[in-house]
Formats: sequence, C-alpha cells, structure tokens
Amino acid sequence: MQSAAIKIEHLSFHYGERCALDDVSWDVNDGELFALLGPNGSGKTTLFRLLSTLIPVQHQPPSTGSSIRVFGTSVESDLSSVRHQMGVVFQSPSVDGKLTVFENLRLQASLYGLTGKIAGDRIVEVSEQLGISERQHDIVDKLSGGLRRRLELAKSLLHRPRLLIMDEPTTGLDPAARIDLWNVLRQLQQDNGMTIFMTTHLLEEAERADRVAILNEGQLVALDQPDVLRQQLGGDVVSIKCADPESLSKLLATEFNVQPRLVDGQLRLEQDADTAIAEASSNVALVQRIMEQFGDQIQTITVGRPSLEDVFISKTGHQFFQNGELAPLGE
Repeated sequence: MQSAAIKIEHLSFHYGERCALDDVSWDVNDGELFALLGPNGSGKTTLFRLLSTLIPVQHQPPSTGSSIRVFGTSVESDLSSVRHQMGVVFQSPSVDGKLTVFENLRLQASLYGLTGKIAGDRIVEVSEQLGISERQHDIVDKLSGGLRRRLELAKSLLHRPRLLIMDEPTTGLDPAARIDLWNVLRQLQQDNGMTIFMTTHLLEEAERADRVAILNEGQLVALDQPDVLRQQLGGDVVSIKCADPESLSKLLATEFNVQPRLVDGQLRLEQDADTAIAEASSNVALVQRIMEQFGDQIQTITVGRPSLEDVFISKTGHQFFQNGELAPLGE
C-alpha cells in the first residue's frame, strides 16, 4: 500500500459566514503527480493556502478530527518541519525581475539558511536540473515566461524538498511553454521520486495528472485517475444547442424514449450500455435521426467521448465553463 505524502481529513474552512471548504478528505500518494481541479470559487486556492501554511488551519465551526498532514506531520502543530519538506510555487511571480537568475537563487538559498559551498552546489544542481545553467547572469525581466517559471521551480527545489506544491503553475504561459513545464515536472517525479501537488482550472492540464480531485463550491465531487472518472460515465455524450431546449427535450423523450439532461441551456444525452440510445443505433445514426426529424430546431449538435468537463457536469449539474468563462462562483 502506498504511503500518503499529504493526508487531508474532514477539512472545513469558513470566511465569516461563507463556507470555502466543506468537510473534504483525501490522500495524495507518495511519488504521484496530483491535480486539484475546480472553477473559480471552488475552494482550491483556499486549500492551497492552508497546505502551504500561508493561513492557519482554522475550523469555523470546529470540525472533529479535521487536519492536514504532510508525510505524517501536522500542519497545525509543526510548521517548521512541514515547510522544510515542501517546495512552493505560487501563481503570482516571486522572482525579482531586476536581479539576475543567479542573484535570485542566491537570495532564496539564504532564506533557507544555505550559505557558502553548500549554497553554491545547490544552485548548480537545480540550475542543471532545470536547464538554466547558461542563463545565470541574465536579468530575469529579459527572460521568456517559460524560463521565469523554470527559475521559480529552481528556487523551490534548493532545499531538496520531498513535496512540490504549485498553484496554477502554467498561468500566463503559451502552449509550448506549458508542455515544456509538464516535461520538467514529469522528469522531477521520475528522477527524484518527488510528490507533486498542483491546483489548476485547466481541464486539459488535469488530464495529464496521475490522479485528479475535482472541487465544486467547497465540496469534493470526484476523485480518481482521469481515465477512470471518464469511464464511469459510460459511452459517448451527445450535446444539443437549440432555441427551445425544454420543448425539444419532450420531443426526444417521446420519439427516442430517452431522458435528456438540461444543463445551462443545452441538452445532453449521456450513453451507457443500458440506454435505448446505445441499443437502437450507432452514435452517427442517432445524430442523423435527430437531425432528420428536428434539424430545423437545432443550432448545433456534437458527439464525443466523455471528458473531465463531462464528469464535472455529471456531478454538479452545470458546466465547468459558462459563456466561455470560468463558472463565476466567487473565490
């Protein structure tokens, strides 16, 4: 059985009357790359702040048995030990753009109490590991976004932590830089056995993780490997956008003996082995039959394999993104 790098038990947190986290519990296994996925206001930033010890673990009202442990050490009772075991990369930049790469690393080393040869050796080590050895004397403001993110990572690794936690690490990066960062993270995991915990609102990013937890309005709604979560939905998902979804839903129920779900103004048909849809025809034939009979009422119709967004919709009843934006639930 794998040991837990992070153990979260019955964690609740309130900002005054507002509940940001509502009795959430899960483990992050030692050596895995774990993604915490959720829209704005889901509670993931609050959880990150608690885990990184930026804010104290408080329970309002108190929750019996509530705790966060890092390699068995309580975040509440032994901050120093917890901080020593983790490296932290924040969403907002923490590098000084007016200093060189080396000067940023040297400053960070001193904050960890690393001096002299030890500090120099660690700077060389992390710089080689993250491919920034040739940029030591470059001013940070002149670096690309991807290189600045590598520098952020290098800073967090100077004290050789067992756990790396990252808050929205690819924010502001272009697609190529995102892929590059993910390659670096996988290398750290494989070469060093490092546990990596990251928050994200990017569905395609969470797909890359070993396991993913999905938060919605402070509650844990799904937890497993991305493939397993998708498989739990069964077959393909047909989505229909039309002017009058309620009327079309009744017509589809009558004609095809199905019960479409109305989600944020769109109809969804979620297939599994027991549905009349799967028994009656293939996906292509089903879409053709719907278009033949009701095409004049339909604006768009799509069919595809379940995604993590489909998992989110299935668990919450609303879309992850609304009108092209993150669901506005409030942070």
